[in-house]
Amino acid sequence: ECPGHFGHIELARPVFHAGFMVKVKKILECICFSCGKLRVDLRDPMVANVVRRVKAQHRLKAIWPLASKRTICEPDSLDEDENGDATNEEQFQQESSRPTNLIKGHGGCGHIQPVWRKEGLKLIAVMKGQASDKGDESSEPEKRIISPAEVLNVLQKIPAEDLHIMGLNAEYARPDWMILTVLPVPPAAVRPSISVDGGALRSEDDLTYKLSQILKTSASVRRMEGEGVPPTVVAENFDLLQYHVATYMDN
Repeated sequence: ECPGHFGHIELARPVFHAGFMVKVKKILECICFSCGKLRVDLRDPMVANVVRRVKAQHRLKAIWPLASKRTICEPDSLDEDENGDATNEEQFQQESSRPTNLIKGHGGCGHIQPVWRKEGLKLIAVMKGQASDKGDESSEPEKRIISPAEVLNVLQKIPAEDLHIMGLNAEYARPDWMILTVLPVPPAAVRPSISVDGGALRSEDDLTYKLSQILKTSASVRRMEGEGVPPTVVAENFDLLQYHVATYMDN
């Protein structure tokens, strides 16, 4: 609408930014995929030492080996007494009087965490198989492709205090901003058309051509969702949208 200023394309679905996928994967390996809470907290002396000594820009790299090895989002739970009663009032008083660094759990949801894999422009969560009631060995791990929309939802749940521990900023550097929902479009001065063989014919710049592909594919995905097209067909077009956005960022 205003020549010389940036425009934008509102994407039909969130997509991954190709330049941030490794960073997003590392953050997902540090947090709970269910509640978004960091798998460790300041009651762990090693975590407190990292927050105290390591600069914010290097803190995620230092927190990652501590948090990623936790396979469950530990809840705050009282130990059962000899009679199997975890609601005993005396026991509650004893647990409450413990030093904070000895309290089990950190207020998590108790969910088992997946192992994350990156394959091209996709993130895959691998859930370890659960042992059956008959005591047989655990079943084969379950693999599931996690959509950018699901990742965006989880990243938005991360509390501000956990962002601080990871060296991120709740106001200026939120991790959910690494997922694209709106794509900036540079003005024509950045992507001028070029003449063909010095003649009167003009050809569009590579950026303009790629932006037109993104716009068409995004509109196609939005139209298919509205028409109730089978999910597999929509997924194929979304993969194409993800590809166009990634090659627009890094060809």
